[in-house]
Amino acid sequence: MKVTLYKATDRGYANYDWLQANYSFSFANYYSPGKSNFGALRVLNDDVIQGGMGFGKHSHDNMEIITIPLQGALAHKDSMSEEWVPLNTGEVQVMSAGKGIMHAEKNNSTTDFINLFQIWIIPEELEVEPAYNQMQFEVSERKNKLQTLVTSYQDETRNSLKIHQDVKISRIDLSKNNSFSYELKSKNHGVYMMLISGEITVENKILIGRDAIGISEANDFTIIANQEAEVLFIEVPMEF
Repeated sequence: MKVTLYKATDRGYANYDWLQANYSFSFANYYSPGKSNFGALRVLNDDVIQGGMGFGKHSHDNMEIITIPLQGALAHKDSMSEEWVPLNTGEVQVMSAGKGIMHAEKNNSTTDFINLFQIWIIPEELEVEPAYNQMQFEVSERKNKLQTLVTSYQDETRNSLKIHQDVKISRIDLSKNNSFSYELKSKNHGVYMMLISGEITVENKILIGRDAIGISEANDFTIIANQEAEVLFIEVPMEF
């Protein structure tokens, strides 16, 4: 088993006034040797966007982009529809950029900030037709049990969003003193686990809010909630 701890305080940080961004991997003006990706996981940004602000229209291609609002609401518009679509806390958005797409995102409130995770996954297929989807996920469905959010188009898991990569993105909310055993899809997969809030122990390492841990070359591992804890799992191929 290969285990790497990533402390929240070691993330890159940028303050653009309207945007405060924490970068788990090298991104924009932040570069850290050895932190370019975790397998097919290329980006995990922890963004706070002020009211009325956002990202103007810009292009992407050949990337799978997942957005998870943690507090507040986002609005999304892309070149497939040119209509603003709200994305609320409790929902998850996926966008396959494929052969090329233009999109814009903004805080859906003019006064309140939004906090969100933006995740980029390197796809297994290039130049696909662009696609967009979003789905609501109930908090009650992840209380002490795994809730699957995103899987591959080839995966038969129902009630999950689909992207062009053999991934499994999921969440769990653990009660204090509860434990959970996570089983990986294959030996070629690794899990980048972000602790959203709380405190957990995994492989004899203690994680607090926004700490992360990468686990690969393993069949399974167990996490123990020292406090109530919200956990995000991003399982990806390590070679692709």
